[in-house]
Amino acid sequence: MKKEYLPTKICPVCKRPFTWRKKWEKNWENVKYCSKRCASSRQKNTTDRP
Repeated sequence: MKKEYLPTKICPVCKRPFTWRKKWEKNWENVKYCSKRCASSRQKNTTDRP
């Protein structure tokens, strides 16, 4: 099954595209990061600011 029709977004941390996944079905509008790793690294970067 080809999945070319799935929506994609760009991760603001790693700048890589990521596609819609079944586990994000109900929350796709709020998904910002491609992985937990990017989400946690983003949080670390924002807390280090003065």
